[in-house]
Amino acid sequence: MNLNITDPAIMFSGISLLFLAYTNRYLALASVIRTLNKDLQTQDEKNRISQIQNLNLRVNLIKYMQAFGVISFLFCVFAMMMLFWQQQFWGEVCFVISLMMMVISLLISLTEIFKSEQSLKIELDRTKIRERWEK
Repeated sequence: MNLNITDPAIMFSGISLLFLAYTNRYLALASVIRTLNKDLQTQDEKNRISQIQNLNLRVNLIKYMQAFGVISFLFCVFAMMMLFWQQQFWGEVCFVISLMMMVISLLISLTEIFKSEQSLKIELDRTKIRERWEK
């Protein structure tokens, strides 16, 4: 494989968009957590605690998604530097590491998406219980 200095640069726009998506998910979760903490005293405590535990796990997953994304970005930059300095082998190694870190970040993102579905199920279960009480 013969990597050109512009090849790793192609990942920059994708990584930037991914960070934007990760940050938006993080901010949305932070808002939900603050609201749940406020409502904890007045609402179904067991349900809210389950929600907060699920959200805590998701926040940690997002932290790791972002960390592996940053590492991917750094190795992409290292790859470009190595290629600029005519170090083809090390440039290729850095680029492959960058790709692996991005794959890990995306797999963690997939896990977080599945956990978000669990959070919605907890809320739907609460709604079903409330509907039974009203009948």
